[in-house]
Amino acid sequence: MTAPLPPSTVQALRAMAPGTQSSVHFNHAGASLPSTATLQAIHAHLKREAAQGPMEAGVAARDLTEAARTLAAQLLNAQVDEIALTGGNSAGWGAAFAALPAWRPGDRILVGRHEWGGNLATMRLHAARAGATLETIASDDSGCVDAQALEAMLDDRVRLIALTWLPANGGLINPAAAIGQVARRHGIPYFVDAAQAIGQIPIDVEQVGCDVLSGPGRKALRGPRGTGILYVRRAFLDRLTPAFVDTHSAPLDADGQPVLRPDAARLESAENSLALRCGLANALREALDLGLDTIRASIDANAQALRAELAAIPGVTVLDQGREKSGLVAFNVAGQDAADVQRRLAAQGITIGSNGVPYTPLDMQARGLDRIARASVSYLTSSAEIDRLLEALRALAGQTCAGRGAAG
Repeated sequence: MTAPLPPSTVQALRAMAPGTQSSVHFNHAGASLPSTATLQAIHAHLKREAAQGPMEAGVAARDLTEAARTLAAQLLNAQVDEIALTGGNSAGWGAAFAALPAWRPGDRILVGRHEWGGNLATMRLHAARAGATLETIASDDSGCVDAQALEAMLDDRVRLIALTWLPANGGLINPAAAIGQVARRHGIPYFVDAAQAIGQIPIDVEQVGCDVLSGPGRKALRGPRGTGILYVRRAFLDRLTPAFVDTHSAPLDADGQPVLRPDAARLESAENSLALRCGLANALREALDLGLDTIRASIDANAQALRAELAAIPGVTVLDQGREKSGLVAFNVAGQDAADVQRRLAAQGITIGSNGVPYTPLDMQARGLDRIARASVSYLTSSAEIDRLLEALRALAGQTCAGRGAAG
């Protein structure tokens, strides 16, 4: 079993991440803290643009900006031509979905209970317009999407299976590879939203068995906002016709006819920030240098420690489901709205997230949850930070208990 990073290495990495010096950050699932080197990579390209002109700098630094594609392919065990660089997770996932063949009345889309709200909105808009339906795959007794239940739902009208691998509202990890085996066996397109997975756990797209997988740079990868990675399986690419194209994705031939690129970049735009791509490349390189097994072990150790201590605080309920868990720790404090808990911690210099129903509506509604507080850890997270968060939450929970006692 891979060991977590030793404390000395964590301290060295924290010294190279300026945000760790100014905040106690437990919102890595929202956006993590970039390294100094990632920031420098962005700034260096902006300076090239200022000195040479943005277009000229893009040509001169093509190898630097394209490194992100090569490194992303390495991260996912994919081919370089299967990677598109996007403006973020939703942009990539949405571009691939919009490129699917037209929906027809009676078509069925099957989704896991934890599907991201933005994906659901996109699918429902298209389904309603065409007379297609969107149905939820049952979960097992651990809360995970059930591959056997999925198999029992299949017929020749199922046109897409969609899974959010690691939900945004807690620590559950869905069995993406088991779902992929069902999809492959029946020849059904399979989309995986890996927003919380990329950079947090090892990913092998061949093992997952997906046709499309998307993720952002800003979360566990510690890359810049406004960047994303989109994988499209080579054999699936010709089934995707982009909803719109430009001179990058479908240049005109000698007869003035558009010719779609033969690689995943047919889902890219000509307009993008090359400076941010330089930052993404550096973040990817840092993750690969550390090793995803090591990153996973470190995040898991931090999350397990935090969960165990939270569960021991009277008035705090840990809400994570699943057999295998991620670095997202969901909880609520009795008698306090999660958004209020977030604000009160922020006033003490501690950042967490809080998610409402719109983010993961199917799961939140199924479990009767209105909102959850979410503390998400990184391999950068120190034991001192965990202690400070726990101390603050004990105080908040104690205030609630004291108030109830006075009322009684």
